[in-house]
Amino acid sequence: MTMVEIRIRAEISRDGLSGPTWFALVLLISWLILPLIPLAVWSISRSWFFPDITPSAYSLRAWRYVFSSTSEVLPALGVTTLIALCATLLSAIIGLPAGRALGLYQFRGKSAVELLILAPTIVPGIAVALGLHVVFLNLGLAGSFLGVLIVHLIPTLPYMVLVMAGVFANYNPEIEAQARSLGADPFQTFYYVTLPAILPGLLIGSLFTFLVSWSQYILTLLIGGGRVVTLPLLLFNFASAGRNDITGAISMIYILPGVVLLLLGARHLTGRNTAAESLRQI
Repeated sequence: MTMVEIRIRAEISRDGLSGPTWFALVLLISWLILPLIPLAVWSISRSWFFPDITPSAYSLRAWRYVFSSTSEVLPALGVTTLIALCATLLSAIIGLPAGRALGLYQFRGKSAVELLILAPTIVPGIAVALGLHVVFLNLGLAGSFLGVLIVHLIPTLPYMVLVMAGVFANYNPEIEAQARSLGADPFQTFYYVTLPAILPGLLIGSLFTFLVSWSQYILTLLIGGGRVVTLPLLLFNFASAGRNDITGAISMIYILPGVVLLLLGARHLTGRNTAAESLRQI
C-alpha cells in the first residue's frame, strides 16, 4: 500500500474526505474525463454544427460502421494490440538484463550507454523513421508486420530499460544468494525472489512500453507503408477526412487499453510481495 493510499484511507475512516482531498479527486477526474466527453458525444451524433452546444441529431451509424464486417477498425484493433503486446514482451526480455546491468554495476562507458539508450527519445521520431526506412527496404522488412514490430522497439526500449535500471538500483542481490543457499535453483530464485521484488517496476515499465507502442503513428506509417494498418492510422485518416463521428467512435476504442491496463496494474503496484517474504515459498 502506498503512502497516498494510507493517508486517503485514514482520512476517510477518521473524518471522511477532507476538502483538499475532495478537490484533488475532482481535479483528477476532471482532467481524465472532460477531454473524452466531446469524443463520446461525436460518436453518437449525426450532425453537430457551431454554435450549437449539443448535436442537432443523434445516430449510432458510427458505431455500426466500426463493428461492421466491411470496416477495417476491428482488424486494425487486433493488429495494434498484437504489435503492442509483442513489443512489450521483447522490451521486457531485453530490458530486464540491461536494466539489471545498469542498476547494479559500475563499468567504464556506463554514461555513454545510458546516453545511447536515451537517444531515441531525444531524436525526432520522423528523423529516425526516415533513416531506417532505407535500411528496412534493403532488408526486405519495409511494409511488413515484423518490420513495424522491430521499429517499435526503438521508442519502447528506453522506457523499459530505464525503469528497470531504477528498480535494480534499489535492489539487494544478496537475497538471491540466500535463496540459492537454501537450495533454490536459478529458475526458483528468479520466480520466487527476484520477480516479486521487481514486479511493480516491471509492470510500470510494461505499461509505458505498451502505451508507447500502441500510440505510434509516424514509425508505423513510414515503415509499414500503409500495408500494416493500425488504429492510429485509421484515426488520423478519418480525422483528416472530417468524419468526426467515426473519429469519436474509434477514439473511444483507442483509449480503452490504457484504462484497462491501468486498472489491472494498479492492484500490483503496492509492492506488498517483497523478496524476503517470497523466500518462505521456496
